[in-house]
Amino acid sequence: MSLSAGPFGIDHLLSDAREQLERLTPQQAFAAQRDGGLIVDIRPQSDRLADGEIPGALTVERLVLEWRLDPGGPHRLAGLRTDLPVILVCNEGYASSLAAAQAQDLGLTRATDLDGGFRAWKSAGLPVHHPP
Repeated sequence: MSLSAGPFGIDHLLSDAREQLERLTPQQAFAAQRDGGLIVDIRPQSDRLADGEIPGALTVERLVLEWRLDPGGPHRLAGLRTDLPVILVCNEGYASSLAAAQAQDLGLTRATDLDGGFRAWKSAGLPVHHPP
């Protein structure tokens, strides 16, 4: 994140966050997941129920995300490693950019997000699971 003094508006924070990231297209995210990368869906449960989920993605509500993504923390996701690609997904790719930059700050150097979010994934025709 920016080292200069704030306060900053959200557009500035989002721009700073995205400067740290190599954002992935839906096809790149799909390939990264296939190759062992971890997709983390941070959308609210209501969105996941209404629109579906990415098969194999872990769901972590945004409220507790930093605790679950801290590789040295006691509440981290099982199997989380600093060398593992972690792709954050929100609905449209805004909140996930901020979250991915924070994940990098926590030590997940390969964290990034899905450009366009879940909507882009679904529009690309990639697999979507609809929970019962």
